[in-house]
Amino acid sequence: MKRPGIVLALLLLAGCRDVRVHTLAQGTTPVLGSNEIVVVRDRPSLERLGIHAPVSYRTEFGVVLLMGPHDRTGFKQIVESIRANPDRVRVVAFEQEPADGGEPSPKYRTFTLWIVPNTVYRRGLRVQVVTPSDASVAQTTLP
Repeated sequence: MKRPGIVLALLLLAGCRDVRVHTLAQGTTPVLGSNEIVVVRDRPSLERLGIHAPVSYRTEFGVVLLMGPHDRTGFKQIVESIRANPDRVRVVAFEQEPADGGEPSPKYRTFTLWIVPNTVYRRGLRVQVVTPSDASVAQTTLP
C-alpha cells in the first residue's frame, strides 16, 4: 500500500517541470527600428541586432524585446511580469525615461534578452508585450 503511493508521488513530481527563463542582458543597441520582439535561434541573428551574448543555441534560444528608437541618453526597460499559458506568453513591460531628461545622443533602442530552454519552444506560440495599462507594444509568433 505504501509503495504505490511513493511511485505515484514520484511520477507527479517528474511531471512538474520548472521552466527557467532568465534575463541574460539588458542594454542598448545602435540597430534602429521600432518596438519589436525577436526570437533568436542562432548567433548571427543575435549579432545582426547589435547584441553579443553567450547563448548555448544547442539547448536554448533567445527572445529579445527591442524598444525605441530614442535620441536622448538614459532610457531603460522595466519588465513587470511574464505570464504564460498554452496559447501565449504575455510580457508586461515599459520604458523608463531618464529622470534628468538625458543628453542628446545618436539614435538607439533599448533591449532585454531572455534565455529560454529549447524544451519549451512550441511553433505557433504567440508572444505578446503590453504596457501596464494594457496597450500593445509588440507581438510575434514562434516560427
